[in-house]
Amino acid sequence: MTALRHGGFMIGGTVLLLLILVAVFAPLLAPHDPYLQSLTTRTKPPFWHEGALPGHPLGTDQLGRDYLSRLIYGTRISLAVGFGAVLISGAIGISLGVMAGYFGGWTDTCINAVITTRLSLPVVLVALAIVAVVGGSLTVVLLVIGLLLWDQFAVVARTATQQLRNAEYVAAARAMGAGRWHIMVREILPNIRAPLIVVATVEMANAVLIEAALSFLGLGVQAPLPSWGLMLSEGKNFMFFSPWIITLPGLCLFALALSINLLGDGLRDVQGSRR
Repeated sequence: MTALRHGGFMIGGTVLLLLILVAVFAPLLAPHDPYLQSLTTRTKPPFWHEGALPGHPLGTDQLGRDYLSRLIYGTRISLAVGFGAVLISGAIGISLGVMAGYFGGWTDTCINAVITTRLSLPVVLVALAIVAVVGGSLTVVLLVIGLLLWDQFAVVARTATQQLRNAEYVAAARAMGAGRWHIMVREILPNIRAPLIVVATVEMANAVLIEAALSFLGLGVQAPLPSWGLMLSEGKNFMFFSPWIITLPGLCLFALALSINLLGDGLRDVQGSRR
């Protein structure tokens, strides 16, 4: 099966690509300054309700800020956290996993103990504790999530490396005098990238949702940044009178997380069909 014939892969990839384009071209797409307040136009409804304000198609929030503009700029924050956390966690987990799988022995034992310790810790609770002590900000949230989501990368990289360390092309490279680090980086790592890409999509969706949860609880991205999780938190007091204030950012989070998961499932199915 090719990727272009997989419905989930195409839908997820298309939606994710559109969201990336929205984030990149946010200054051109946003009709207003997402931070500009106007208390005289607070909680104006979107265009499908009576009393909508011209020029604000998705209405305004409790401070009169254009909601469409804040949703557009919120895409940048969610994607930055998702991609940034995956880069950090991937670098840590893949490095540890490849070393554990290739060297074996006491190296594998020590790294496996670290992986087991990390797996025993609940990610959200640890993130809450760290952010509560250090203080919430986009940088802190990004680093904390990135430093907590590396375990799946390590597990997959370790298992895949153990399966390949005695492969014929690895033995050939070793016979030609290639060093250990050369073999791990140039021979093994390129051949285990497929399952690691699938792990990256899963962890990216987790990072986005964890950031939203932390921001919703007031310990993540801080105001006035337009984080979708923070927008949910700010709008919860208006949910009975202006339900769209929490519905719109919730739908954005749903679309982003679903697109990433569909893309990951599609990659897994395509790779499985090629074996």
